[in-house]
Amino acid sequence: MMIAPRAIALALLLAGMFAGMSAASAQRLDTRFSCSDTRSEMGEKTIYADSGEFRLDGDAIETFRWESSLFRSTHGFDCSIDMEDGLHAEVRDETPRVTWRVSLKDAADARFQRGYDFGRRLNCTIRLEREGDSLNIRPTCPALCGSRPNFTELSVNLKTGTCRYDE
Repeated sequence: MMIAPRAIALALLLAGMFAGMSAASAQRLDTRFSCSDTRSEMGEKTIYADSGEFRLDGDAIETFRWESSLFRSTHGFDCSIDMEDGLHAEVRDETPRVTWRVSLKDAADARFQRGYDFGRRLNCTIRLEREGDSLNIRPTCPALCGSRPNFTELSVNLKTGTCRYDE
């Protein structure tokens, strides 16, 4: 039995399209999370609370929202970031791991728009590292945190929603 050249060409074209679709879907992130943890730090009760929604398709940011809070018995701090802060994303596919780097286009302007009138380091990068069902969220973003040093670093299981705060 001989297979027609057109059938072979069509099969190769479809295989290429499906391979491209799986590579493209690997660069897609669509998750929501809500996490909290209570700890004792230097003898003081400390509560961490984080919630967010990330939808990225390659370098395109469709939705990005994260609120990260730290509460102590006498005071609390909070950081937040969303689409109105002027975000930029880069993606790297290092199969089986995909990493997004989300940063502010203009950190000084984003900080000013929030009404912060005192100096702070103006860097802001949030790395999202997905490997399998695990999403590691690694922030270096003091620009949007008022007087708090940074967002909280954590990991989220994308299937179960279970969170783990890094020490």
